[in-house]
Amino acid sequence: MVLHYLKDRRKGGALLFSCAGVFLLVFWLEGLPFQAVGYAFLLCGALCAGAILADFFSYQKRRKELLRFSRRPPADISLLPQPGNEEERLWRILVEQEYGERKRILEAAQEERLEQMDYYTMWVHQVKTPIAAMRLLLDGNEAHDRTLLSELFYIEQYVGMVLSYLRLSGDGTDFVIRRLNLEPVVRRCVRKYAPLFIRKQLALKLGDVDCQVLTDEKWLSFVVEQLLSNALKYTRQGEIRIYMESEKSLVIEDTGIGIDPADLPRIWERGFTGENGRVDKSATGLGLYLCRQICKKLSHVITIESEPGKGTKVCLRMDYVNIQPE
Repeated sequence: MVLHYLKDRRKGGALLFSCAGVFLLVFWLEGLPFQAVGYAFLLCGALCAGAILADFFSYQKRRKELLRFSRRPPADISLLPQPGNEEERLWRILVEQEYGERKRILEAAQEERLEQMDYYTMWVHQVKTPIAAMRLLLDGNEAHDRTLLSELFYIEQYVGMVLSYLRLSGDGTDFVIRRLNLEPVVRRCVRKYAPLFIRKQLALKLGDVDCQVLTDEKWLSFVVEQLLSNALKYTRQGEIRIYMESEKSLVIEDTGIGIDPADLPRIWERGFTGENGRVDKSATGLGLYLCRQICKKLSHVITIESEPGKGTKVCLRMDYVNIQPE
């Protein structure tokens, strides 16, 4: 603190010592008595010391306030320390102008984002109505009806993904954190995708997944469903296995086409589809991105191991939580 003060006041200090030197030189040349000169210097020194101490304590107080605000800027700029001189007043005006412009831009961006969210949310709910009507019309047992129902199922998944993306990117969340049994959640997800298992003639091996986890049921179901959807999409033959690798690590493993090693570091990026996505034109690049974001919010850890031509293994660890149940 003292070094900062001396550095900031070095010009004034240099001027003070220069003036003192000039006075000493003049007194010496004039031959004034040392006693008279000493008294004058003691009085001036006492006054200067008092002024310097007062200025130092004021400097120290203002510096501490500014350091505190630099670590955590105030929401209201009026809370900043008041300017102590004309130069600080001009700097304060510049800061207020910049703050006002930044606030205006942020408010405009926030308003635009809210309008987009309102539009897409309305669009999703509007699309759900004809989807439900189509499902009723296709409620039959003919082969072509089953194919259309399968495609309709994917449409519903994509619409649900859009809605989940909007909810997740909003200011608030609807997480309900509580302890629950993992097995019913996994079984519901498997039943939802049962027609696709049958259509693709893929075997499912469901191991013992009976354990208690601290999570949000709805969002965890979204993650498991998305992982199952990916496994089904990229597995043409063989099987999909669901099991617990440790006490609270859920694994979904398939014998599909796998992921190119060059794509693995980027699979969590929003919009990235990789080599498999270029082959499968329907890939959106949102599924794994949303899974990673949801897991972060739930304090879960999701990892992927894959080898081209041999399959993919996704591990969802729920053994560590940094959230409180409701």
